[in-house]
Amino acid sequence: MATETAVRIHQAGGVEQMKLEQVEVGEPGGGEIRIRHHACGLNYIDIYHRSGVYPLQLPQTLGMEGAGVIEAVGEGVTHLRVGDRAAYASQPIGAYCTARVMPARSVVRLPDEISFETGAAMMLKGLTAQYLLRRTLPQGGLQAGDQVLFHAAAGGVGLIACQWARALGLQMIATAGSDEKCALVVENGAAVAINYRKEKFPERVREITQGRGVKVVYDSVGADTFEGSLDCLSPFGLMVSFGNASGVVPPVNTGLLAAKGSLYLTRPTLFTHLASREASQAMADDLFAMVVSGKVKIHVSQRYALAEVAQAHRELEARTTVGSGVLLV
Repeated sequence: MATETAVRIHQAGGVEQMKLEQVEVGEPGGGEIRIRHHACGLNYIDIYHRSGVYPLQLPQTLGMEGAGVIEAVGEGVTHLRVGDRAAYASQPIGAYCTARVMPARSVVRLPDEISFETGAAMMLKGLTAQYLLRRTLPQGGLQAGDQVLFHAAAGGVGLIACQWARALGLQMIATAGSDEKCALVVENGAAVAINYRKEKFPERVREITQGRGVKVVYDSVGADTFEGSLDCLSPFGLMVSFGNASGVVPPVNTGLLAAKGSLYLTRPTLFTHLASREASQAMADDLFAMVVSGKVKIHVSQRYALAEVAQAHRELEARTTVGSGVLLV
């Protein structure tokens, strides 16, 4: 049984809990594959796992997405072969490593036109943008010309969503934390950007929409923006809370939803959508088509060696990054 390098934690906490260790990696069993990584994606959910916001069974290798080459295929796996270029965003976690054995159901073949680096940087974030804009929709869906609000739009998910929204004809109102980031999101397809450090975004959204509000808010920031986001919605609007970058949203008084216009509230996760191989493939095909067509470009703005994972987490947690980041294996 071969040993491979992995970034593991034995207890939740700060970046000092992440250790480079040698772990044994064997042959895949039924329904599994072994993949040798070329790059692994960095995501804010990795910080939730490391810090204990999302508790894990320990010890545990971190990481939710990767890209590389299939080295071995277990019994019953028919959609992948040895030598295939492949990528994934899936549970169980464990992508921060040189190679791993994992379930094959969420692993898909990576088109030749897409590099390993891009594949690793785009799967979790791109599939998140896909399920938000294509599957998590307000009453009546979204049509060209509709206005939507997207928070933290200069991040990895946000920059993909800006471009995808433009391709769908949506008018995205995007928030970001600096003038530079606001310029970046407009460059990537947002109709208008709001620097939430300088302006009160609920008031600005009402001004932009001439008092109507937006049909849907996509909010990964959490505690800091939740109530303000509700104030941005039109009657029967949909509040999509899909992350907690500023802290967990406190308990919600459902009477607020009534008072603010019979609003809808959902807390979706990507992994509910990726529960079957068929769904994973369909979502990935949609994402790959957008990237190969050039309608969505993946911004890989940060690159780190596996041994630099602590620095990667520090920068991600400080919210000084833009676009996507990868660990190069």
